[in-house]
Amino acid sequence: MRPVLRDARFDLVALGEPLLEFNQTRAGAEQFLQGFGGDTSNCIIAASRLGAATAYVTRLGDDAFGRKFLGLWEREHVDISGVRTDPDAPTGIYFVTHGDAGHEFSYLRAGSAASRMRPADLPLEVIRDAKVLHVSGISQAISASACDSVFAALDAARQSGARISYDPNLRLKLWPLARAKAVIVATLPMTDWFLPSLDEAALLSGVSEANAILDWCHAGGAPVVALKMGSDGVWVSSQNVRVHISGHRVNAIDATGAGDCFDGAFAARIVAGDDAVAAARYANAAAALATTGYGAVDPLPTHADVAAFLKRSKK
Repeated sequence: MRPVLRDARFDLVALGEPLLEFNQTRAGAEQFLQGFGGDTSNCIIAASRLGAATAYVTRLGDDAFGRKFLGLWEREHVDISGVRTDPDAPTGIYFVTHGDAGHEFSYLRAGSAASRMRPADLPLEVIRDAKVLHVSGISQAISASACDSVFAALDAARQSGARISYDPNLRLKLWPLARAKAVIVATLPMTDWFLPSLDEAALLSGVSEANAILDWCHAGGAPVVALKMGSDGVWVSSQNVRVHISGHRVNAIDATGAGDCFDGAFAARIVAGDDAVAAARYANAAAALATTGYGAVDPLPTHADVAAFLKRSKK
């Protein structure tokens, strides 16, 4: 892991696919609340609300949904100089429904503008001006050209001295497990920290116990791993430390963007000077707060929210 964060215009740049969200207000309800989603967009907004200087790299449709995202990122102080508009493809959308088994996603994203990303079209000047670049497996899964774009962005960021944050965000509706594993394993040695959830890491590694999963991640080349365990907290592991951080008890309503919030908070705190354990402790609290409202974006906390929550948690 690079020992010093270099000077750069952006603390965190994320690359990926935004999706307009329609979230069921409660189980069985016919009403849906319009919001915003897309894992990397959620991540970058979370980091921005927590005080990081951020930018986003993506493609949007030349449509009302795309314009809603431009307005959102401007309100959230996310730089949009890396956002391109595609006149021939739509902005993707998804629906979230809720039931006894948790939340379920239904997507209308085939052929989205973001899926038409190509390496030749990347705004390399934005990517090279990042302290940290965040990417996800979803961006690698939505198309072959998007996958190539992720690797091209990783190469550019690493050459410029940026650190790499990677969430596999495994979605088997987007690609088969064998291909997902091959691409994710190829990405691991390029990362500075790896941010899987327990369920997806178990599928990728073929083992189910946390310590065995962490060993697999390190053997694959990830220097630092934060294994997200949902309400059970997070395991943080590196060459020198392995520690479990307990989860927080909150009135959880909707966990849609909690993992993405963790990713943004973790990067924001690393840039602020925290070590991996302290960053994970903070991100664990931020992610818990992100479950206390509906939607992926609206419940994302501010730094003041997280600081107050952590102070109360110590009492």
